[in-house]
Amino acid sequence: MKKFLLALTAVAAMTASASAADLAARPYTKAPAPLPVAPSWTGFYIFGGGGGGIWDADTHTQTTIGGLPLVGINQRQGGDGWFGTVGAGYDWQVSPTWVFGVFADGQFGSLKGTIQDQAIFVAGNIKNDYSWAAGARLGYLVAPNVLSYVNAGYTNSHWKGTGLFSTISGLDAGLHTNDFDRGGWFVGGGVENNLNIFGITAPGWFMKTEYRAAYYDRKNVSELINGTNVSNGTDISFKPFVQTISTSLVYRFNWSGPVVAKY
Repeated sequence: MKKFLLALTAVAAMTASASAADLAARPYTKAPAPLPVAPSWTGFYIFGGGGGGIWDADTHTQTTIGGLPLVGINQRQGGDGWFGTVGAGYDWQVSPTWVFGVFADGQFGSLKGTIQDQAIFVAGNIKNDYSWAAGARLGYLVAPNVLSYVNAGYTNSHWKGTGLFSTISGLDAGLHTNDFDRGGWFVGGGVENNLNIFGITAPGWFMKTEYRAAYYDRKNVSELINGTNVSNGTDISFKPFVQTISTSLVYRFNWSGPVVAKY
């Protein structure tokens, strides 16, 4: 009996060993691939670029001699030109699709046009040579790396003085206007996108294209002889409206492209 039990035990042990040997090795399974995480737009950025613009100005001429108003004429003057721009800002991504930011920038160039006094038949070339702006923007992410936005804020512009010539003879009229600054407000909008396109890797580099409309306060521009107002005051009331379109290269300091989550 004991020999029979020993035999059964031996057979069972050998069967178990053979079955274990016949089992295939457990296949190796890789960890799941890490999922990409959308980059954040929160951070500081700088930009520089250029563009073109046009302006027009509602003007009203009022000439006074001996305390009596002689002529008052309503006109619209205008001009155009080019400019360069530089600026900086900071954005906060406040949700998966919304971005809020603040910024400041400057424009330097030549938006040149005409200023004219029909009352005494003189005119000159006036130029907006620089301006600056500070404001806020609100953007919507149409894609993780494409921001569509609107902006608004305060702006200030500088207009160069000019010599005036006779619109009848074309000769120097002996009059001039001084430089002046005008403040106002602006509203605009644009699109900013990452430059990781066409197989190019450019972490941190973006391009933005923006339209802006600036509404400036009215200025009474005096016509002077050797710094003195003539005829008890001949002023051109000047209220400019400036529209610009610019394209800029942007560098975002916090941007490194889509971040890969750790597994």
